[in-house]
Amino acid sequence: MTERYPIADATELSEDGSRVITEIRGQEIAVFRHDGDYYAVANYCIHQGGPLCEGALSGQMTTSEDGWDWDYDGEEKYVVCPWHGWKFDITSGRSPKDERYAVPTYDVEVEDGTVYAVR
Repeated sequence: MTERYPIADATELSEDGSRVITEIRGQEIAVFRHDGDYYAVANYCIHQGGPLCEGALSGQMTTSEDGWDWDYDGEEKYVVCPWHGWKFDITSGRSPKDERYAVPTYDVEVEDGTVYAVR
């Protein structure tokens, strides 16, 4: 059975990069706004249990094939755990370093100005 949990008024997440951290059934989650879309991620780093979603949002540094040129890719968005720097994609929950590692993500819906997490 699918359940919807009200998280915040959409005006609280009106700017890209904004976030709201709340608790659903004993699990802290964060809802982020990125490029006008909303993403929900568990606020728990699988490395050592740190408050993942309290960390910075960032893109990804990439290198050219020959390894000499660096580029910043701001299209991808990662949340970086403030404890040890592990990062996870807010759209998929996966680690960019090793896709075997991931944190739970949740669907998000917006209806009548309210942002909901869906489980």
